[in-house]
Amino acid sequence: MASRSGLILIIAICFAWVPVTGNAADPISITATVATDHAVNVCSPLQSIGAGVDGHERGECEQMLSDKNVAEMLSAGLGPLTYRLRTELGGEVWHWNPRGTWSDPEHQCGYWTSSDSVQEPIRLSYGYRLPRRGSTIDQANNDDYSRIDDDDESSFWKSNPYLDKQFTGEPNINHPQWVVIDLGAIKPVNTIRILWGEPFARSFRVEYWDGNDPMHLHLDRKDEWRPFSRGTIDHGKGGDQRLRLCGTPRPVQFVRVFLSESSETNAGSTTDIRDRLGFAIREINLGVTDRQNRFMDQIRHAAKHEDQTTIYVSSTDPWHRASDIDYKTEQPGLDLILTSALTNRLPVLVPVGVLYNTPENAVAEVRYLLARGYPIDQVELGEEPDGQWVAPEDYATVYLQTARELQQLNPRLKLGGPSLQGFQSHLLTWPDATGNRFWMQRFVRSVRKANGPFDFFSFEFYPFDDVCTHSTSEQLQQIPALLDGVMSSLHSDGVPRKIPWLMTEYGYSVFAGRAEVEIEGALFTADTVGAFLTSGGDKAYFYGYEPNHVTDELKCSWGNLMMLQMTDGQELNRLAAYHAARMLSNEWMQPGSSPHELFRVNIEPKTAAVSIYAVRRPDRQWSLLAINKDPNRPVRLNVHFKPSQSQPAIGFTDKIDVIQFSRAQYEWLDDGAKSHPIRSLLPTRFQGDASKTCDLPPYSLTVLRGRTVR
Repeated sequence: MASRSGLILIIAICFAWVPVTGNAADPISITATVATDHAVNVCSPLQSIGAGVDGHERGECEQMLSDKNVAEMLSAGLGPLTYRLRTELGGEVWHWNPRGTWSDPEHQCGYWTSSDSVQEPIRLSYGYRLPRRGSTIDQANNDDYSRIDDDDESSFWKSNPYLDKQFTGEPNINHPQWVVIDLGAIKPVNTIRILWGEPFARSFRVEYWDGNDPMHLHLDRKDEWRPFSRGTIDHGKGGDQRLRLCGTPRPVQFVRVFLSESSETNAGSTTDIRDRLGFAIREINLGVTDRQNRFMDQIRHAAKHEDQTTIYVSSTDPWHRASDIDYKTEQPGLDLILTSALTNRLPVLVPVGVLYNTPENAVAEVRYLLARGYPIDQVELGEEPDGQWVAPEDYATVYLQTARELQQLNPRLKLGGPSLQGFQSHLLTWPDATGNRFWMQRFVRSVRKANGPFDFFSFEFYPFDDVCTHSTSEQLQQIPALLDGVMSSLHSDGVPRKIPWLMTEYGYSVFAGRAEVEIEGALFTADTVGAFLTSGGDKAYFYGYEPNHVTDELKCSWGNLMMLQMTDGQELNRLAAYHAARMLSNEWMQPGSSPHELFRVNIEPKTAAVSIYAVRRPDRQWSLLAINKDPNRPVRLNVHFKPSQSQPAIGFTDKIDVIQFSRAQYEWLDDGAKSHPIRSLLPTRFQGDASKTCDLPPYSLTVLRGRTVR
């Protein structure tokens, strides 16, 4: 929406600077110019600044979401809510309703569909481990293991049957499956032994990677998979197969078994077609056969992920058993969340499982929610498929299968995803036949080709893996550029600009660390939301809404993604991110659902240490959010509002409201498991003089707000 008036506003604002203890450096002077002639986005805090709730360890969900805790969470002033799906990250099937049916009820196993009948409210739900799991690593608790190298020839990995032509309607060559073996270091290889399950591969080839790491790609590298000279089989017969890949052993670290044609056989007595679709492998050995025909295996076989050689697979069959329930992690029940005051009586962004689910189970979930009368308008299909190393075409296929079923259930539903895992620059994958390496571009192309629904786009933002050694100030100063790079790459990859863009999770890092609970947590939260909304984003959801405890995840730094800290008593500690959330929703913006116009701000001289975001509120006040990311140096600030030279200048009234949060209000005690804030005060507020320059304290958030006069 364009600005209602073209104005030149040239003003100077001043407020008192509260000094930091110690010797601060001399202030730097900057001028911020707000371009008031064109609003770059329109949003409201009740619709655009929200949070997510997720699964946790056993016994924690109802404790975290007690009535008292919910009241404190709501006091942060956040609006929309999203429900996150931890089971999808852990490679588990979600029994969103503990009641339901098995495809093989006699043996309590097979493919599960939760009941959509409305009975007792669902307060807790669980994921179920997959006994046909192929990947060593997952993105949740990471406490399961691959069945390909578990030293048990009775267990096996099997690919997802929903990627077979019986369900896709496409030739199977469009969805080849694969197994990648990471030997952990470069080792000599000339022989592979595959103990096939059923269905086995009639056609496959064995390849090696000629570069660094095929699971973490870089745009400036053109590494690729290359076939072993004797590694191609066109008429496989299954069973116990040993294959000499080359003569002289080749030094490699990563080996891929590329599976293209299935036998479509089934060793058991089941008549379920899904049991004979895809590929199954019981065990793999990879190593060197010497001149005396002695074989030395380079793979470590163990039924623990930390002890076995790392395996990655393209997909996993969601078949499982009643005994596979994982009580270690629990999801809050859908009714527990959707009847909670946390919803603010707004539609909740709800997920359905896709990668480790069936379309029938997803449809039953949404049918249940609609029958309960919950306001549902957006449904997110899956979570972080890129973090599961899934090919974009494979994800698009299972996405479309579920989406079409949901469209038939209710054509008014808005369907989208894929909640991309945090990344920088372009999200890459192995090249297709045309050489295209861009994951999101290929996903969008697949959905468009099938005329499928893609009503909103979602992604996550966790920019900093290093919470141990890197300078937090340097990291904070990168935020706007990093986020702009992510969004620009997604635009160039074909994500439509006209559909809503949702940042369904954001946090300093995927790993727990001190920066998340220190004053840096406030700066990160404010800068991320301000940059995202100013860049045209629609909704940003803070991750870590539930009260939690500090943890030392990487054995270097105590912290956590949270805004409220649980203590041994009944009280909650308000952390820096909590105060930032309040400043965003209650001070920078005007509480409620009325539209706010956002405007770009240019800073001279350019400095990454300062971010400033401007809105014109419904009460017609101008409101600026100023963030100083330098830990030692204050900033002397001038602000100009200047759309063009043809309009008369206007300025604030003599006094403006100043709301400020810095180390004067917040201090953290770093004391291991006992770490906590020793000072956590509400932001200070006072009236500033608009006729003078002003100082932003080091490491601070400041809201400047006032009306203008001609």
